[in-house]
Amino acid sequence: MTSRRSFLKTSAVLGTGLLMAPNLFARDKKAIGVQLYTVRDAMAKDPVATLAKVAKVGFNTVEGATYTGTQKFYGMEPAQFKKVLGDNGLKMVSGHYMLGEGMPTTKGTIVNEWAKAADDAAAVGLKYMVCAYLLDGERGNLDHYKQTADKLNTAGEICKKAGIQLCYHNHDFEFKQEDGKYPYETLLTATDKDLVKMEMDIYWIYRAKQDPIKLFNENPGRFPLWHVKDMDNTPKQMFTEVGNGVIPFKEIFKHSKKAGLQYFFNEQDVCPGDPFDSITKSYSYIKANLV
Repeated sequence: MTSRRSFLKTSAVLGTGLLMAPNLFARDKKAIGVQLYTVRDAMAKDPVATLAKVAKVGFNTVEGATYTGTQKFYGMEPAQFKKVLGDNGLKMVSGHYMLGEGMPTTKGTIVNEWAKAADDAAAVGLKYMVCAYLLDGERGNLDHYKQTADKLNTAGEICKKAGIQLCYHNHDFEFKQEDGKYPYETLLTATDKDLVKMEMDIYWIYRAKQDPIKLFNENPGRFPLWHVKDMDNTPKQMFTEVGNGVIPFKEIFKHSKKAGLQYFFNEQDVCPGDPFDSITKSYSYIKANLV
């Protein structure tokens, strides 16, 4: 009988072939995703009911955020979670994970039991695993960022064997200059462009006063994932529903092919009221204007 690990290794060979031939990945323009962090409180209380509500809004893909530290998907083993997703017509194509350098005893990070994390991700059907955030102590100077890039390259190799693409998700701290250079530039140049791609958080790019289109043009094909969340027109530049703020998403989406976009996820870190009201407003705008 074929073991689970043997099956995953076989799948990895097929997946690796696809990664080596990226043109075979045709972007599904019907895919409209949401980062489940937006509805994190509801997911913590009742993930099954919450996923049903997410699907009812209209989303068909999701990005997860809880594997690090639990080695489970919202309290569920991979097979169980995949079934819950399928029962609601959802696919989790991407998940967020921590680097783990600043939490050495925590499992399910890039530096601790990453191979198991990749196996579990493959079992759920993830196509992307994303380094979500660097803790304060994981940042440092440019040399430290180069060391981080090395860790990402190693993790990317493990992902590749599982048929998964590793990505790095930005905030704004990567655009605070160190020795006259942005750490984000170091992460882009010191990582292998095939092993490590980027999930662009468009809100944080604007918060850092950077130009996403310029980054697409300078690094074509490097940004298969986007976080789509808007910035309000106030001095505080807070999160708001897509279409309710100042970010020119219609113009940005015109450059999706250059970026290499495959999937995007609506995310709103903080909502003024019920997060489901916010994601419903964002979904309606995205559906009518961006896809």
